[in-house]
Amino acid sequence: MKDYLALNGQILYWTLLAPWRGQFFKIGEVFHQMVLIGVRALPMASLTSFSIGLTLAMQAAGQLRKMGASQFVPDLVILSLLRELGPLLVAVVVIGRSGSAVTAELGTMRVSEEIEALEVMAINPIRFLIVPRFLAMMIMLPVLTIFGSYVGMVGGWSICHFALDYSTASYILHSFERARPWDLYSGLIKSVVFAWIIITIACHMGLRVEGGAEGVGQATTGSVVWSLLIMLIANATLTALFFFA
Repeated sequence: MKDYLALNGQILYWTLLAPWRGQFFKIGEVFHQMVLIGVRALPMASLTSFSIGLTLAMQAAGQLRKMGASQFVPDLVILSLLRELGPLLVAVVVIGRSGSAVTAELGTMRVSEEIEALEVMAINPIRFLIVPRFLAMMIMLPVLTIFGSYVGMVGGWSICHFALDYSTASYILHSFERARPWDLYSGLIKSVVFAWIIITIACHMGLRVEGGAEGVGQATTGSVVWSLLIMLIANATLTALFFFA
């Protein structure tokens, strides 16, 4: 725990304070990591969000139709995606794809002594390796969350349009009349918190790998498990905070 908190402090220093003292991180590497962490996860996140929007609409339509309230299906789809399922499921995809990859990459560098080589050359590993990955995750996960939420709405539209005879204009109008700016903001706040949790745990687990290839595998597994666990706890905490506040 102490090492994890120290890593967070170093990340904040090299991100916020060091540039004012002339110690810059590489912007080009941040964009490279944005592609690796975010852009390449886009197809998987989109497919997941679309299938969830589809499933939500089908399940809601089946129950609400019995009560003569099928007009509320778009409401349920958009609110569920913006507030809860959009940020959560996209984060799960990013943990499985990008978080584990960061841990494995850093772990491999640790066991092959590449990180020690950077220290010998007076290059700080946090500034050179961690900060670009941190910034890329903090930027790309909220972007993926917004994109995934609207892809999920398309999944909901496909059920409403083809099974419930909703017109496209009616679906869009009904959805956006029901949603409020805070619904989007609450999802973005969650995605920022999730991004912090995912990338800091992934980097922490990668930097403390020991034991060769077996250690890399164990660290990658631990990174995924701990990220999922802490993210779910954070999600419940934030949802309760938003609900009671």
